[in-house]
Amino acid sequence: MPRSSRRIRPVAVAAVAVALLAPPATAAAASTAANSPWPGASAVTNADGSNVLGGNMSGLSFGEPGVLWAVKNGPGTLYRLVRNGTKWQPDTANGWSSGKALRYRDGKGDPDAEAVVATPDGVVAATERDGDNSKTSALKVLRYDVSGSAKTLTAKAEWNLTADLPKVSANDGLEAVSWIPDSALTAKGFVDERTKAPYNPGSYPGHGTGLYLVGLESNGMIYAYALDQAGGKYTRVASFASGLDSIMELEYETSTGKLWAVCDDNCGGASTTLAVGPQGKFAVTATYDRPDGMPDHNNEGFTIAGACVSGSKQVVWADDGNEDGHALRAGTLSCS
Repeated sequence: MPRSSRRIRPVAVAAVAVALLAPPATAAAASTAANSPWPGASAVTNADGSNVLGGNMSGLSFGEPGVLWAVKNGPGTLYRLVRNGTKWQPDTANGWSSGKALRYRDGKGDPDAEAVVATPDGVVAATERDGDNSKTSALKVLRYDVSGSAKTLTAKAEWNLTADLPKVSANDGLEAVSWIPDSALTAKGFVDERTKAPYNPGSYPGHGTGLYLVGLESNGMIYAYALDQAGGKYTRVASFASGLDSIMELEYETSTGKLWAVCDDNCGGASTTLAVGPQGKFAVTATYDRPDGMPDHNNEGFTIAGACVSGSKQVVWADDGNEDGHALRAGTLSCS
C-alpha cells in the first residue's frame, strides 16, 4: 500500500518470546531483547532497471528457475520477471511486457494485490480491498492461471476471508500470503487448532496439497487455511503471532522449513523466522534486523531463491515507494 495512506505504528525492536501461541491468539507480542544481525551479507544492490516498475510493488515470489513473480497493488497488476544479467525485468513474451491487469472471478474490479505466491495450484494473490471500492475492506485470496497470452487475468478461484478475520480498515488488511506443503506440516507434527489433533490433510477434501497462510497487517497475525480449490469454501486450521507489530510479507523457505515474516519501515525492516515446535504450533525462532546496507525503505515484498550458490541464496525485496527509482533490491541469505 502507498506510504502516504498507511497508519504508522511503533517500531518493533524486539526478538519475540517463543511462548506466544496460546490460543486464542489476537496480537503479536514482543520482548525488549535486541534483534540479531541479518543472517547474510550486509550489502544490497538495485535489482531492476531505473524507473522500470514504478511504485506500489508489494509482493514477490520465485517461481520456476529464472522467474520472479511480482504484484502491484494499484492498479492490481501481476508481473512475470526474468533475469537480465544481475537485474530482473518484465518478460517480453506472451503479453507480460507491462504486466497483466488482475480481475476478480466475475471479471470485474481492481484487486488491491498486496502479496503473491507461486504454488502447485497456480499463482495466488492476497488482496485487502477492491480499488474500485477502496473504502471497504475485502480480504480475499485469488488464484490465477498464468499460462496464456491475454493481457488481463480473471481469477479462476476466489476465497473471501473477510467474515473469518478481524474487522479492519480498508487499508489495513491482508498484506502477505504463502503456501506450505502438507508433507512438511505433517512431518513436523503440526497441530490442527480446529480439531486439537495432529493435522490430517484428508480432513479437508479438495484443498490441494498444502495450506495457505495469510498475514494481517493490522495485528501482525498469521492465519492458516485449507482452501477448497473449487473456490469459495475454506476452513481455518490455525492462527499464530508473527512476532512483529505489523506484517507485510510471508515466505516459506523449503530447504530449512522456516516461515519468514517480514515488516516494512513501520518496524525498521525487521523480520522473524518461525517453525513448528514440540507442541505442534508455529513459534518464533529468531528476529533479525534488515541488512546494514539496506536503507529503511517501505519494503512490502520479500522472497528467497531456492538455489544455494557458494553457501548463500539470493533474496529480493520489493519497495512500495520505488525509492531512487528502484522497486527491487537484492541481497543474500546464508544457506545454513
